[in-house]
Amino acid sequence: MITLRNIGIQFGGTTLFENVTLNIGTRERIGLVGSNGAGKTTLLRIISGEMEPHTGSVEKAKAASVGFLPQEVVRMKGKTLYDEVATAFGDILETEEKLESIRTDLSNPHCTDEERTELIEQMGTLQQHLEMSDAFRMKSSIEKVLMGLGFREKQFSWMTEHFSGGWQMRIELAKLLLRQPSLILLDEPTNHLDLNSLRWLEEYLLSYEGSLIIVSHDRTFLDTMCRHIWEISLGKLTTYTGNFSSYITQKEERKELQESAYKNQQRQLKQSERFIERFRYKNTKARQVQSRIKQLEKIERIELEDEEDEITFHFPPPPRSGAVVMNLRNVVKHYGKTEVFNGVDFSVERGDRIAFVGVNGAGKSTMSKLAAGVEPLTGGTREVGHNIMLSYFAQNQAEELSPSTTPVEIMDSVAEGEMRKYIRTLLGCFLFQGDDVFKPVRILSGGEKSRLALAKMLLTPANFLILDEPTNHLDMRSKEILRQALMEFDGSYIIVSHDRAFLEGIVNKVVEFRHGGILKEYPGTLEEYLAAIDGQQEQTIPEQKYVKSDKRRDDKERKRREAEIRQQRYSETRKLSENLESIEKKIQEHESRISKLEQKLMDGNVYNDPDEIRTTHHEYSEMKANLEKLFGEWEAISQQLDVIHKKYDAMLHE
Repeated sequence: MITLRNIGIQFGGTTLFENVTLNIGTRERIGLVGSNGAGKTTLLRIISGEMEPHTGSVEKAKAASVGFLPQEVVRMKGKTLYDEVATAFGDILETEEKLESIRTDLSNPHCTDEERTELIEQMGTLQQHLEMSDAFRMKSSIEKVLMGLGFREKQFSWMTEHFSGGWQMRIELAKLLLRQPSLILLDEPTNHLDLNSLRWLEEYLLSYEGSLIIVSHDRTFLDTMCRHIWEISLGKLTTYTGNFSSYITQKEERKELQESAYKNQQRQLKQSERFIERFRYKNTKARQVQSRIKQLEKIERIELEDEEDEITFHFPPPPRSGAVVMNLRNVVKHYGKTEVFNGVDFSVERGDRIAFVGVNGAGKSTMSKLAAGVEPLTGGTREVGHNIMLSYFAQNQAEELSPSTTPVEIMDSVAEGEMRKYIRTLLGCFLFQGDDVFKPVRILSGGEKSRLALAKMLLTPANFLILDEPTNHLDMRSKEILRQALMEFDGSYIIVSHDRAFLEGIVNKVVEFRHGGILKEYPGTLEEYLAAIDGQQEQTIPEQKYVKSDKRRDDKERKRREAEIRQQRYSETRKLSENLESIEKKIQEHESRISKLEQKLMDGNVYNDPDEIRTTHHEYSEMKANLEKLFGEWEAISQQLDVIHKKYDAMLHE
């Protein structure tokens, strides 16, 4: 569908990547990963056609279309939410306008019979076009996508300029999904989605017929969505088969093999160099010395990838709090005429590790502010427990940083005692490297300011933390450092987050927020909460208890039929999937063996034994041939699986 040939690009004399050659086929599911600044967004912009590479070319099939959701979305205005999203069906809207024009012409009493006949023929052609483009489902498709992404029906008539940046991103995402391009490029699509919308998006994309390339720091999202991982590192792009967790395992194995090969090569190089130095001036060894020198010149040196320093962070030891950390009683909160809470009770006890989840706009951040004391109650009481030292983080705290100070100065102003030794380490945890720590705040990006505000908060001794979306601007490494620190934290905390991998193992209570100021508490982990709500969704909700019995029978029959179809799909694909997994394992084994044989062939000593070199060459050729055959088998089975999945997807949507 799309082929990248020898792509390369530079910025300011720095090469982001070079000689990248890749093919993007149909129904691909690719995760694009790499450290900040590695070039992930740049590669997406090249694939989308927004940017030209400095070297190489992008070849795209005529029928292929590309849709790109960037991190920064241009704000929309001048249309209602519904009308803006409907622009995704531009061709259909244009056809409907032509039909309306024809109807107007037909109602003209001066229209001749000949003109009327011609207009009716045109109308028939246009109506056929609408039917083929599924125009009659346009309204239901728009509503389905908007509701899935968290919009409420009453918002459909709101003007787009009234929506915040995060909701504007959802509008752009809705338009992209409805256009249904051949290839969708998503650059951090989960940053502004709540947990419900994120899970809906996963379900939608899993059944999407086109291809996907996703840049995300959400490990769970990548695990769910991706079948291949592309990694950009040190100017090179490496491909891995499998999801993100599989990529981590493969990368570790690849690193071990590379380190082993590097050590072997270094040992061989030193042996050759010692031989050359020892016998350089002996006439009897001149031929052998020259041979060794030529061998050294031909050897392609193995380079180890730069290793990131192992960084850990520990919170300052907090003082012990009382058994009750905080009580909020009969809470009422209004913003003007808008009521957020009315008579809500909420408590935090020592040892509580609470996740706030739920749809955006339901009050998670508002409750965080009320608990932190940065927002006044309209009514009710806020009681803080004994010996509580509270520390609060929210995205807008970045605005309170002094513009003329540097990250080091800001951290030094809040660090106490031994913690001063760890200022640079903590800044490194949050992606401030080298001279970044001496830049004035005024020239930092929004994401950098947010990370700095979080780092500053974490240096303050506290036994009760309130963190509102702390991971939005962190990469996977930084999130894991923060997650490990929270696991070891001795105090209590509240976290507003939709990042499932981040919340895994660090919360013991989940509070779900719903519109109307409803809070529902679930004791246990996030995984237990998700299992609980999935079980609830399978049950009949109270509003449906008066549905006619024939509709219940229809729903039951539909679910039974869908279950049978899914079982048939599983039966038909199980063996193929097992074969595919077996072949992938063999491919890894062959690639590992080929790598070892290549190292062996680089060893000059092997050429002293004709039998050994003949055997090695024979095995190398045989392994390469077998590898090509395995790739062919893998491709054939993958295509078979795609055909089967498409067949059953069509049956499920009948």
